[in-house]
This record gives sequence, C-alpha cells and structure tokens, in this order.
Amino acid sequence: QLQASGGGLVQAGGSLRLSCAASGRTRSSFLMGWFRQAPGKEREFVSAISRGGGSPYYANSVKGRFTISRDGAKDLVYLQMNSLKPEDTAVYYCAADSSSNGYYDARTYSSWGQGTLVTVSS
Repeated sequence: QLQASGGGLVQAGGSLRLSCAASGRTRSSFLMGWFRQAPGKEREFVSAISRGGGSPYYANSVKGRFTISRDGAKDLVYLQMNSLKPEDTAVYYCAADSSSNGYYDARTYSSWGQGTLVTVSS
C-alpha cells in the first residue's frame, strides 16, 4: 500500500528525489514520514509531513538539505534530497499513519513501504 521509488547511486553533492505512492487505506493517512536505515545501524527518522502539506518535520542531520512535500491529489509524498553526503547512504522507507503524535518515532507508523536504496559515493 506504500510504494517507494527514486533511489540510486549519486556522487556526494548530488541530488535525488524519492517518491512514495499511497494506495488503499494509506491514501487518507494523516501523517506521512520518511525513515532510513544504514547497514549495521538502527532505523532513524528523516522527515515527516501532515495532511494538507503543512507542518513538515526534519531530522537535524538533513535540515536545510532535504525537503518533504505531499501531493494529495496524486496520493504521493516526495523527499527532495540535495547536497547529499556519503553518510546519507541508507535504505529509505516511507511510512504512514492516521495519528499525528510521535512523528519521529517509527513505532507511530502502522504502514510501511518496501524501501529504496540510496548510495552516495565520495
């Protein structure tokens, strides 16, 4: 019900745009988020946005470089990633939930996409 895409290999300083398509019951989700998991590390919060596109949230590590947006008409959520760094390398997951609480906590989210790999070379 969540399909993430847009990952790939990019050089440091480059850009990528991830997309997450919602279908089924996830289409009406209030909260949409992006998380990432690097090899050997725990899944961490990246960004989240509420319905209507308001109140975007960002992890400090990506603030000023990443931008989350939401197209309600197309049931899509985007993550524009600029000035990428090697430490951004990870599998990126989109997630959705009806709640607005704990946007930074993976346990908040009831639906998850399959993940898309982002590799940033130095």
